[in-house]
Amino acid sequence: QVQLVESGGGLVQAGGSLRLSCAASTRTFTNYAMAWFRQAPGKEREYVATIRTIGVSTSYADSVKGRFTISRDNAKNTVYLQMNNLKPDDTAVYYCAARLSGRNWDYWGQGTQVTVSS
Repeated sequence: QVQLVESGGGLVQAGGSLRLSCAASTRTFTNYAMAWFRQAPGKEREYVATIRTIGVSTSYADSVKGRFTISRDNAKNTVYLQMNNLKPDDTAVYYCAARLSGRNWDYWGQGTQVTVSS
């Protein structure tokens, strides 16, 4: 079982920045691909970004490409999401997720709220 704990959310004005962190409780962190998802009120959860096990390969949703950066520190068992030029549409609960293989995400954090004011 892997526990994921997100932090770093908050209230920010449009155009501002936040960095989210997700700490994983596992000794085999490097075996897991990591991702960020988000869910806005009244909407389905949507994919934001993924980073592969070694951290070289990343991918992003079109809506955040060029503004958000996902990274990981395997020594700290932590994945980050640097969010720049935030927009009100980025307001959501942000979740990190982990998987060993396949297409399904096996573990989820409890989420952290990000609110962007206009």
